[in-house]
Amino acid sequence: MKSYVEGAGYMSPAAVTGLVAISLAVMLSFFSVCLSVIPLSVFVLLCAAAPFFPSFGFFLPVNSRGHTGRPVVSLTFDDGPDPWTTRRLLQLLDHHTAKAAFFVTGEMAAKYGDLILEILAHGHDIGNHSYSHDPLLMLRCSEKLYREIESTQVLLKGFGISPAAFRPPVGITNPRLAKILFKQGLYCVTFTCRANDFGNRYIKGLSNKILNKVKPDDIILLHDIRPKVETDAECFLREIDMIMSGLKSKGLQVVPLAELLGQPVMVFIKGDEQQKPRS
Repeated sequence: MKSYVEGAGYMSPAAVTGLVAISLAVMLSFFSVCLSVIPLSVFVLLCAAAPFFPSFGFFLPVNSRGHTGRPVVSLTFDDGPDPWTTRRLLQLLDHHTAKAAFFVTGEMAAKYGDLILEILAHGHDIGNHSYSHDPLLMLRCSEKLYREIESTQVLLKGFGISPAAFRPPVGITNPRLAKILFKQGLYCVTFTCRANDFGNRYIKGLSNKILNKVKPDDIILLHDIRPKVETDAECFLREIDMIMSGLKSKGLQVVPLAELLGQPVMVFIKGDEQQKPRS
């Protein structure tokens, strides 16, 4: 379990690396100005590359896998809900008696509120995935980033829930995200196992890609938005069914994300009072 705690003395790997780079640059400058550029250049390169490694947590603590030590995994679905796929996906998960976490966008939740209610009625959790799923969100100003997260929080409170987990679009983070999440009472969740389906644009072989790499305590990233070709919805559901059956064959049990992480993904609210999170 990892969460950002402001004022608790936490220093991100980025902050530590930056201090080391500056210290080395100062020391090397006594010998050669050219040499002093090397540690600073390495730090800049790390900052540029780190956001593209979702499980790294260079800028803030991220929850990319569980630490149960058990043969368990969690399923997460991003970018929905979508009437082409989500409702039938819920039926499929029921068939396998599996619970998942749906990281929804505010935009889709506003359009398909009935599906948000269905996700909850089927016993699944819902997390915050920003409002518009802007893939360049982490390059926007802090105010824009804050609004994207806050507007989704406010919208979902209308359904009687308050997400505790936030998944950044495309899994990319930045140095400003930690404080923004802290202000809104959220922690960051990424993933360790994905099929690189690019938002259900590439469905073929989805199950093989997951089953060939999945390990105990993995957080599996999938999507519940309509495939690039809408007629591929049947293929998508078959692939998910094969993933579920394949996980069982590998001796891996699907557990709720909250159980894998040891902290709630969301809490139910009633008026101003928060109720006990779903166990």
